Amino acid sequence: MNMPNDTRSRSVDVVVIGAGFAGVYAVHRLSSRGLSVRGFEAGSDVGGTWYWNRYPGARCDVESLDYSFGFSDKIQQNWDWGHRYSFQPSIHQYISYVADETGARSLIEFETSVVSQSYDAQTQHWTVKTDKGELITCRYCVMATGNLTAPLYPDMTGLDTYAGEKYHSSRWPKEPTDFTGKRVAIFGTGASGVQIIPEVAKEASKLYVFQRTANFSLPARNRPLTSAEIETVRKHYPELRDKARQHVFGIHSTPEPTRSVLELSEEETIEQFEKFWEIGGSLTFQMAFTDFMRDERANKRLADFVRSKIRQTVNDRKTAEALCPNDHPIGAKRICIDTGYFETYNLPQVELINLRERPVVRITPKGIETKEGLLEVDVIIFATGFDAITGAVTRIDITGRNGLKLAQKWSERPAAYMGIAVANFPNMFVITGPGSPSVKSNMVTSIEQHVELIDDIIGYMQKHGLGAVDADEEAENDWVDYVNEVANKTLFVKSDSWYNGANVPGKARNFVPFVGGVNTYRLALEAMMQNNLKGFIKEPLINQS
Repeated sequence: MNMPNDTRSRSVDVVVIGAGFAGVYAVHRLSSRGLSVRGFEAGSDVGGTWYWNRYPGARCDVESLDYSFGFSDKIQQNWDWGHRYSFQPSIHQYISYVADETGARSLIEFETSVVSQSYDAQTQHWTVKTDKGELITCRYCVMATGNLTAPLYPDMTGLDTYAGEKYHSSRWPKEPTDFTGKRVAIFGTGASGVQIIPEVAKEASKLYVFQRTANFSLPARNRPLTSAEIETVRKHYPELRDKARQHVFGIHSTPEPTRSVLELSEEETIEQFEKFWEIGGSLTFQMAFTDFMRDERANKRLADFVRSKIRQTVNDRKTAEALCPNDHPIGAKRICIDTGYFETYNLPQVELINLRERPVVRITPKGIETKEGLLEVDVIIFATGFDAITGAVTRIDITGRNGLKLAQKWSERPAAYMGIAVANFPNMFVITGPGSPSVKSNMVTSIEQHVELIDDIIGYMQKHGLGAVDADEEAENDWVDYVNEVANKTLFVKSDSWYNGANVPGKARNFVPFVGGVNTYRLALEAMMQNNLKGFIKEPLINQS
């Protein structure tokens, strides 16, 4: 429920933008410090990614007992996870429970978008404007806008003329959808697409899957959790959470690798891979050996194995080959996990359309015209992804010092010091921003890490009488150079992907996440704090009297 708009302007200490995992925890943590905090969320409820992504089959690809908060023992002891990989409704119920249990919900205004924010160096305050025309002044802005929340729609001739139903995976309606007996087309075979496709295929009379780029996908082997598994974790949560914080990926459930796959013979490699295939999950493979993302020979072993599984599963040889990725190392794009994805192509009503061979000419009122003719469809689904990591931030009109626009600053290189602060935008903090582990980590571990860091920085400012902290440009550039240096030693840079903005027309190509590990990143943050906010310009509090 929205708060009553009694005035057109007001003032708080902190504005938090977004009410997903990051926003809920930020509102709770900073209000617990005694600060006045107000959160703003475009949706009608908390959840962020897990509010908007309600499509059939939506679930997490990090195991449930890792993908959860550790800041409250009461919450982690009381919440019951049902499955190894949680489905969207369960995750949304969880973050709703957290918001209610902490009292954060009462401090968040829903169905309210922030459209602009600007910094005044004379007062050391931000002015935030909402889509309702209200102005809020605050000392701190916390961008909890999420990494995968700014949806991309394809630029297709005639799309606005289409007369049938249209859906985007990230803006799915709350009302139940029913595709029984309908002719459906879906664009996109990334993480969302491989979850939607098997579910829609169960109902549709015809399903056309339009694929631009084949992606690697591994079986999830999802299953209900046993009470014994849950109780074992509950008894050992303190050490398991600490283990996750020290883990390269930010999890406790999968040990870090200690040896190269190249130490094994080809026969031993296949034996191990078959074992992992039955266990399921992408991290089972990614955490098995040290060199999948550092050595092309090691990577090829895994890629060849997955391609062999696709060929074994899909009956039609041409379809199987089209589904085999051959243009990037496995892991250079996000590895999907699925339930029955490749098996779906054996169904008589499912047809794969390779866009590299049959490009779309236009959308018509009745369907999709390719170079081979018109395909009449009743429904079009877009699982076409996001303007990732930076998109949700730059879609807000943000003005820093001397009239500098954030979108302008990030147009060539999305720079952020330590992945959290942007030079010339004082007292603005970006949770899981560019240059942090973000999407190459367990997001919940990284969110907790950043929210607690922001709390520590504000605590430092209060203790030392500071009115503003601003990332030093030289320190910011050094950090971004370091992020690139680490990435360039890996195979992540061997692909065009949303990790480097290649999926967004006109977006500058930069590999954005820090892939040196959550543990290495934590050490860098700790060193920064221990050295009195090294890399920040510190400004005394201006006397406002």
